[in-house]
Amino acid sequence: MTVENPRRALGVVFLIVFVDLLGFGILIPVIPLYALSFGATEFVGSLLIASYSAMQFLAAPLLGRLSDSRGRRPVLLLSLTGSVLAWLLFGVAGSLAVLFAARMLAGAMGGNIATAQAYIADITAADDRAKGLGLLGAAFGLGFVFGPALGGFFASESVITAVRGVLPAFVPVSEFSLPSFAAAVITGTNLVVAFLILPESRPPDAHETPASTEPRESRVQQLLSALRSPGLGTLVASFFLVSFAFSALESQFIFLTNDQYGYGATENAVLLTYVGVVLAVVQGGLVGPLTDRFGEYRLAVGGAAIQVLTLAAVPFSPQLGAFVPDLGALLPVGPVLPAGVLALLVVMTPLSFGNALTNVSLNTLVSRSATDDEQGGAFGLTQSAGSLARTFGPALAGGLYTGVAFWTPFVVGGALLVPILVLLGRLDREAVTSTAG
Repeated sequence: MTVENPRRALGVVFLIVFVDLLGFGILIPVIPLYALSFGATEFVGSLLIASYSAMQFLAAPLLGRLSDSRGRRPVLLLSLTGSVLAWLLFGVAGSLAVLFAARMLAGAMGGNIATAQAYIADITAADDRAKGLGLLGAAFGLGFVFGPALGGFFASESVITAVRGVLPAFVPVSEFSLPSFAAAVITGTNLVVAFLILPESRPPDAHETPASTEPRESRVQQLLSALRSPGLGTLVASFFLVSFAFSALESQFIFLTNDQYGYGATENAVLLTYVGVVLAVVQGGLVGPLTDRFGEYRLAVGGAAIQVLTLAAVPFSPQLGAFVPDLGALLPVGPVLPAGVLALLVVMTPLSFGNALTNVSLNTLVSRSATDDEQGGAFGLTQSAGSLARTFGPALAGGLYTGVAFWTPFVVGGALLVPILVLLGRLDREAVTSTAG
């Protein structure tokens, strides 16, 4: 640990990740509708969502290893620069092909999360790592709190009209391009802040070693090798299953609410903001104390168990709404959410809670499984597993949603979480036995 003021450095990384995710979150309610505006089907829209994760899968281990050899700071600055370019290209996209290209570039730059996680591991002691990674997770949650809300703001007709009167005529201004440009400006500001005040977390002699001349394994080969490792293999498999299952919700949620309630970008932004609040509260404030009491293994298992039922219940919110009291009769003044939407929020609360527990706990366990010199590579490997799952998950979910039934992606996703209970439960028992011995 070479950073003179670890607490300050942790705050800087928190700010970087928060602002980075803020720019990303702005486009979450916009992307599906953006794809449809070019004549894409819901399935193609799901592929657009998946393209981000496909590139993240390829880039995360590369950026993680690069940060191990060249330092965390240069990699974070490089990724932020690429993100600015991606969001600008996203805003001027005149075709579906350009939209895919911008999305893929953004995904490649999104692989920097492994570097941010490794940075946290560099500046925190092992016993405090869960809290540090939980704070990083809170940055994710806060980005998803304010990002969609800002996306809805910049897509509003009044803001679009005002901006059209200021920008030159050759700049495309629409409900899709303006949020993209806003994301570029926010990420650009983040780049300047990081350049000015982010210190390097690795000592110079730790990242000046000559590059290895041995041929590197492919991402798939690395994942297969990791799966054969008794401890790390379980964590990688769990990462894959959690990400694969949750991608059903991420990729189909807007389509589902649009079909069931006629909700568009604005309404979905409100729902996603609520989910972000839950994630931020859990990851930023509750994970640390819960870890101290129950340990990472039990939190990961408990989080997965919660998600099994709640994820499967999401598409049945209209039916569950029959059990929700009629708030319109109790509060006759002002707009009241439909009973089905209230039921959806009730389901989404424990679902988000469980997902936050599982993600932070798995990240902490991965950090504990690697040496100080392998933190970036280890995080890059597990994040690649998650990105690979989110690449194929949306495609499968989109096919199930349109080709079988609207509820199948969510029910299948819940079922995929069941093996995690067995895998992590066994690993926990082995860890307890090893400690006792």
